[in-house]
Amino acid sequence: MELLRISLKRDQTNVFQSLSLTLPERRIGLIGPNGSGKSSLLRLIKGILKPDAGELRVPNRVGFVFQNPDHQILFPTVMEELCFGLIDQGVSKLEAEQKAGALLAQYNLLQLKDKATHELSDGQKQLLCILSVLLDGAELLLLDEPCSSLDRRSTELIVQVIAGLPIPVMMATHDLRLLKDFDRIIWLESGAVLHDGNAQTLIAAYEAQ
Repeated sequence: MELLRISLKRDQTNVFQSLSLTLPERRIGLIGPNGSGKSSLLRLIKGILKPDAGELRVPNRVGFVFQNPDHQILFPTVMEELCFGLIDQGVSKLEAEQKAGALLAQYNLLQLKDKATHELSDGQKQLLCILSVLLDGAELLLLDEPCSSLDRRSTELIVQVIAGLPIPVMMATHDLRLLKDFDRIIWLESGAVLHDGNAQTLIAAYEAQ
């Protein structure tokens, strides 16, 4: 994945100016203060935002998990939510339900199969969002502050699931604990890369600041 000389302006403010990044690692964390460009970078990669200049070379199927799962969940039951993307791609309802059931079983979540989505805890909702984009065939998963509203137990479960995902992950977060095992950290300030390196070094530097 590559970003080549990306420029982006929002509301007459320059968010990025000629930003270039090569991103081959499987686990990349984005850190930096509010307004540094973390969420905008994720939205550019997803295609929610369009650059004013430059080129993006990203996978065809990019999954995005937002901070608030209630902004993402569309259907009244877990099974409907999981199956929607597959059915939309032309998969039969029966096959979609079989695939969804197998994925839930893989993550020891089969007990949620018949649950109403409004009955789920915040942690379960966030897991549902992650599994939905995974089931839809995402080749890259983007997460924007996925654990900001979760308790410690739910956060630990999300971290465990993310660590075992078979696809590359890029996550923006203020919770540096979530990134300690990531391959690479990119520290943004005012839309530019201030530091870029391994998790241990950059987390220590950011905490020291």
